[in-house]
Amino acid sequence: MVAFTSIALAATTLLGFTAAAPANQVRSTGVIHRIFAGSTTANGGLHFEPENVVAQIGDLVEFHFLPKNHTVVQSSFDKPCEPLASGAGVFSGFNFATAQGESKNVFTFQVQNKEPFWYYCSQIIGNHCQMGMSGVINQNFDGDKTLAKYKVNSKNTKTVQPSADILKSQGGWIQPNMPL
Repeated sequence: MVAFTSIALAATTLLGFTAAAPANQVRSTGVIHRIFAGSTTANGGLHFEPENVVAQIGDLVEFHFLPKNHTVVQSSFDKPCEPLASGAGVFSGFNFATAQGESKNVFTFQVQNKEPFWYYCSQIIGNHCQMGMSGVINQNFDGDKTLAKYKVNSKNTKTVQPSADILKSQGGWIQPNMPL
């Protein structure tokens, strides 16, 4: 499966998409977790589905973006709606706006460790993070740092954009959406 990841990265580079795989890339497991950003539910589409994922080191996480303009930004549990230090973590950029259906591109990154990976949508129009658009990969289910608590803590925060260039992605790559 390592060859598959390398081929996918080479193909996205040739197609003109961002292909910035992590420098410390681990062996691919061949497993892809698909997370949808902004569904058509009663909460106005302001959530990720699924929002709590258990993944192994080497798994790929692929974000599919639904109508409006959403992002994926890595944060810490203690600072919801705020990106990790400048230049650190994962950020999809605002590259996926769509009026209907799924965006033509997806954002993908590879799981590098089993530590909890907290993330949110940094769209400030509608306060997506404060309205519950956040999630976690590899939550510690034996601790008190839960997704429910992260969401409660985010309600009284201010959303922080990851960088001055809101289109630039980091920590993963953008590739064409290949629906199942």
